[in-house]
Amino acid sequence: GFWGLVNNAGISTFGETGWLSMETYEKFADVNLLGSIRTTLAFLPLLRKYKGRIVFMSSIIAYFTLGNGIYSMTKAAIEKFCDALRLEMKKFGVQVCIIQPGNYARSTKIQPPVSAEEIWNELSEEEKAVYTKEYVQERANFFNSILSEGSTNGSEVVDAMVDALMSPAPKARYMVAKLKEKALVFVCALFPTVVMDSVLSYALSK
Repeated sequence: GFWGLVNNAGISTFGETGWLSMETYEKFADVNLLGSIRTTLAFLPLLRKYKGRIVFMSSIIAYFTLGNGIYSMTKAAIEKFCDALRLEMKKFGVQVCIIQPGNYARSTKIQPPVSAEEIWNELSEEEKAVYTKEYVQERANFFNSILSEGSTNGSEVVDAMVDALMSPAPKARYMVAKLKEKALVFVCALFPTVVMDSVLSYALSK
């Protein structure tokens, strides 16, 4: 039989909203969101037949963004797809789980360090008229500092994936993150948007 499907494919990049082309948005939606949906639909008949498991790789970035809104967008969308699918699959005995890792950039290499020079060279003339090279460099330095703090213990995420596949009673969501990352998700989920915006704006200003 066919027991489990893990939708793990994903790509990441850095850049403020206007810095990225429409082609980039389409590529990210195609890989991070539609790729998982295509794979799920292809195997759904077998998963229903054998009462299997479907596991999706999301991220705590589904709750907030710090310079990679395009990645956050796709992860938030896949979360909603999973929420609908999980409810629909219950009657077939198929369980749907979401893995929500924190910062594991150093483990996965999903996001290489960003180059301010490359970002600047790819900006449109309209964006260059709004931003300065110094601003782009500051944002790049900030994002690279986040990447450098990423955990190297990727086995923690793999363990969650295995539990989602093999546990008699898997969780709907597995948040595999540091305490401060979980706290940030907690603030985002429970506090008014204005509070979260203030927290993130303060972080960006530093």
